[in-house]
Amino acid sequence: MQLLKAKPGLFKSIMLTAGLAGMFGIMLPTQAQARLTIEINESYENALPIAIVPFASNSAAMPENIAQIVRDDLRRSGKFKPLPVGSLPAQPSLAEEVDFAQWRPLDIDNMLIGKVVDMGNDRYQIEVRFMDVLRKQQVFGKRWSNIPGRQLRQIGHLISDLIYEELTGVRGAFNTQIAYVTLKNENGKRRYTLEVADADGYNPQPILRSPKPIMSPSWSPDGKKLAYVSFEKGRSYIIVQSLDGKYRETLASFTGINGAPAWSPDGQKMAMTLSKDGSADIYVMDLQTRALKRVTRDWSIETEAAWAPDGRSIYFNSDRRGQPQVFQVLLETGEIKRITYEGRYNANPEVSPDGRYIAVVHGQGGFNIGLQDLQTSQFNVLTHTFLDESPTFSPNGEMILYAMNQNDKGKLAIVSPDGKTSQVLSVQDGQVREPAWGPFLNR
Repeated sequence: MQLLKAKPGLFKSIMLTAGLAGMFGIMLPTQAQARLTIEINESYENALPIAIVPFASNSAAMPENIAQIVRDDLRRSGKFKPLPVGSLPAQPSLAEEVDFAQWRPLDIDNMLIGKVVDMGNDRYQIEVRFMDVLRKQQVFGKRWSNIPGRQLRQIGHLISDLIYEELTGVRGAFNTQIAYVTLKNENGKRRYTLEVADADGYNPQPILRSPKPIMSPSWSPDGKKLAYVSFEKGRSYIIVQSLDGKYRETLASFTGINGAPAWSPDGQKMAMTLSKDGSADIYVMDLQTRALKRVTRDWSIETEAAWAPDGRSIYFNSDRRGQPQVFQVLLETGEIKRITYEGRYNANPEVSPDGRYIAVVHGQGGFNIGLQDLQTSQFNVLTHTFLDESPTFSPNGEMILYAMNQNDKGKLAIVSPDGKTSQVLSVQDGQVREPAWGPFLNR
């Protein structure tokens, strides 16, 4: 792990080049995984006050507190400031129960009310109404019926998404998932686990466990599969696996480096770093025919491909100028141009969903997350944490999840494109690295 501390942005390349040995195996343990815990360490100035009223219920033992889930989601976004439940003047659950005169002195524009009905046999009906306090009218209403208890958290995230989109005009990303790798010492031995959890850290599910490193998880555009790098028989392999574990295939096992997989936006191709022809270069594989196309040719290390949203070009980092910088290759012509110039070290590019920004690991007296605006060429350093790496955008582009080190422990953190950090995610026992934020799930 000392190599990681030396150059976070090239960690994947260095680890692959080192050719770590070890046997690999899938294990889906029955014991519950420790969920990510979240610390809110900064909040946005001018966060919008909002009232999330506790939902009425016909049962005293609900499996989930949906209103609290919505409250936590909106607070974590940094854009909203839910009022404390104790300061609410009333707890209505129906539109006709709202006395707007009670709420006007609180200086809020909106409030959420709702109720949950236990229908028996672990089935529930949820009804919510989002109210405009100033206009004294309902903004939207929604009802879900016959929902099993295990899906109540998802309903909470869906409600949060509706509110976020209504008030910001941007689709919410609370009902999404993140993938990450945890590292724990068990009886003196290292154990790596690739996990998938809800965006708020709940419901972690192990995808695989291995005594050797797991790196570079990459989501398929439909959110049903992950590509990742594992080590088998002493060298790196690129694996594609479904989240339910029913499908698993080795995609690349060439001699030398097989690393840094990245799905194309249409899900038909995979960019990757291979060294089978000598140097480490970027290749694109057609996932139906398995045909390979070499898109870079240089004796330097070319790695960490990231697709442009239109699928017509790929960003990657290369040390062809002596220090790692980000370049772009146009797939139709093969033309390559340099993208980053700020500082001597920029690596691990990640493209925003709208294609405007590139997040990078920026080295300048430390390693932090930087953001390159492709329209204005402006470059900003977003983070001030330690040994930052692996930036990944939320599917709505509103947040950037990344790995960092705090008190010699690997954690995840989230920062907005304007540089305001809102939370840190960690596991109680062990370390967490290699985050990848998944795509939007079906509404």
